[in-house]
Amino acid sequence: MSEMLSEAALDQLFRTARTHNAWLPKEVTDDQLHQLYELAKFGPTSANSSPMRLVFVKSKEAKDKLAPLLSEGNRAKSLAAPVTAIVGMDYAFHEKLPQLFPHADARSWFVGNQPLIEATAFRNASLQGAYVIVAARALGLDCGPMSGFDAEGVNAAFFAGTTVKVNFLINIGYGDASRDLFPRNPRLSFDEACRIA
Repeated sequence: MSEMLSEAALDQLFRTARTHNAWLPKEVTDDQLHQLYELAKFGPTSANSSPMRLVFVKSKEAKDKLAPLLSEGNRAKSLAAPVTAIVGMDYAFHEKLPQLFPHADARSWFVGNQPLIEATAFRNASLQGAYVIVAARALGLDCGPMSGFDAEGVNAAFFAGTTVKVNFLINIGYGDASRDLFPRNPRLSFDEACRIA
């Protein structure tokens, strides 16, 4: 049986973790990105579909390609972040189901059913993007997830010729808590957001 995480771990993952907008000039290594994915990939998805595909934008060339596709409010902070993860969703995820879900013919559930493909890809890639955030925090990194970009432009620049489409972006690095960290916004109470049926 699993044990509850320490209070410090819960703080790091959830209670004191924040969305960062300013970044310290400290590198996020390729090894850290490998570690991040190796944790995030274990989060559950329906039929183990695992439709998320990631592009970790680190190089100057890749950042220069991404920069004009970002909204004005997201451009400077993304250029300053050590990494911007493009969280994509593969609309051909079902082609890997014989490998990922071998005990059933799950591929056949999706072939020719584009609405089901799109709904499953979006839902599960969104879940996996959240796992990326939690994994990054677990490794001592900070995140700044974002909308606010030209989706068609990102698809053309980073996913041309593939079956992958962008879902959202996450800046990853070491946040500078002394700059551009806004007061935490309120959250809904249990009674406002939940009911036990």
